[in-house]
Amino acid sequence: MIDRISSKFSGEELFDYEKWENSEYFPVPTIVEAAQALYSNHNVREITRHDANIDVTTETINNIISFSRQNSRKSICFVTGVPGAGKTLVGLNVAITHGKSTNNERATYLSSNGPLVQVLQEALLRDRVTQLKEEKKDAKDNKENEEIKRVNKRAVRGEIHFIEIIHKFRDQYVDNADEIPPEHVVIFDEAQRAWTLEKMSSFMKEKKSRPNYPYSEPESLIGIMDRLDSWATIICLVGGGQEINDGEAGIEEWFDSLKRSFRHWNIYVAPELNDSEYCHHSSWNEMIEGLNTTYDTNLHLRTSIRSFRTPDLSLFVKHLLDIDEESAKNDLQKITEAGYPIYITRDLKSAKKWVESVSKGNCRHGLIASSNGLRLKSEGIFVKNKKSVEQWFLGDKENILSSYFMEEVATEFDIQGLEIDYAIVAWDADLRFDNDKKTWSYYNFRGHKWNKVHQEIKQRYLLNAYRVLLTRSRQGMIIFIPKGFENDLTRKPKFYDETHDYLLRIGISKLENE
Repeated sequence: MIDRISSKFSGEELFDYEKWENSEYFPVPTIVEAAQALYSNHNVREITRHDANIDVTTETINNIISFSRQNSRKSICFVTGVPGAGKTLVGLNVAITHGKSTNNERATYLSSNGPLVQVLQEALLRDRVTQLKEEKKDAKDNKENEEIKRVNKRAVRGEIHFIEIIHKFRDQYVDNADEIPPEHVVIFDEAQRAWTLEKMSSFMKEKKSRPNYPYSEPESLIGIMDRLDSWATIICLVGGGQEINDGEAGIEEWFDSLKRSFRHWNIYVAPELNDSEYCHHSSWNEMIEGLNTTYDTNLHLRTSIRSFRTPDLSLFVKHLLDIDEESAKNDLQKITEAGYPIYITRDLKSAKKWVESVSKGNCRHGLIASSNGLRLKSEGIFVKNKKSVEQWFLGDKENILSSYFMEEVATEFDIQGLEIDYAIVAWDADLRFDNDKKTWSYYNFRGHKWNKVHQEIKQRYLLNAYRVLLTRSRQGMIIFIPKGFENDLTRKPKFYDETHDYLLRIGISKLENE
């Protein structure tokens, strides 16, 4: 059969196997696949692209941990990176490696992102159960071995203790002031989303009956690790422009907390942490004044491994949202030349047909939208519906609750930190382009009408929601903007048309045969 097929091709058309064999290695696992591989004892170098510096960043962190242990020091390092560069992967790699070490140093990966934790825990649970069943399937058929064959899912779930929701970790020690954590290494993913003093104080008063709680979440978390007599290392994974909810303090609060109470800690940062996406309006020199700060360029991840077809997607989205039209045009040209398709459509059925046509094999596609896109309801997109994020991200093509059916929509809160291969990004009237002023207009839907958002921080949350949505697709996306309806005061065509025209103007192509 091989000979018969090969005979149909001339020598010039044959596959150049020597070129393929000697080409660079570019594996492209999803974060779920990567977590499963790491948990199965694969090295991070085996599962990541060679042009990414994930292994270098991991080694740098390991060196900081070793230094802290050997010198009885307490250290905190901030890992930055472009969207999709693998910050979560770095955190999981450190947690798994040190969680399995023989140094009695226990490591835990913590995140405030509930959907991310749920999906990772469930994925590792399923993978481990499958692995154990494979190991036991050859057991002899007798009563004694029938017990061996059974896999206790509850016991297996207990093995995955190194991934935890941050609030459970925090509350355990807040309620027990004298308890010392067994972990010497903790990884806080999306550290920029830690709560402000006001948010923490309100939560503790309402949920814990503890009025006047005096600490922000960063100060509380550092304080917990400071209880250790010997050494400790905190790894903060920081996303630029990723704060998307009320009460998220940003990176400044971590440094304010260090200055208030923990000046004895060693601090390690990449120079890029000084970028406006991380520090916003704060003065960098004032932030680090009086702190023992060391710069290390290896703590910044520069290459996106999510949008593996092109490293320019995150920069394109930044320029698009910054309304830097010329830069966005140039970025888009690079993206399309690299084979990453981006289209725009006003017809949802056409968008669904497109993602189904390009999503081959085990590629995952789905529908995503802003959590404030309440008028997408008229298009059959219900952003407030409750869903099982585990089923949405892990369910197969026969599962009606999975992303494949495009009946359930994931919002920025569901998909932050995760990814799919192809996405329909539904764009509602909460974020509108104003062509006359060349700026964004921000709206929140309450009751029966849109209300303009004036607070700068809430405007930033809304803009960041779209930043998250537009950077979730690994292989391509299509943006769906409704046409609106003149007789519906909440869906006037003008609410959508100028955004649509802006995206066309920077070069995004209309879907053909719409």
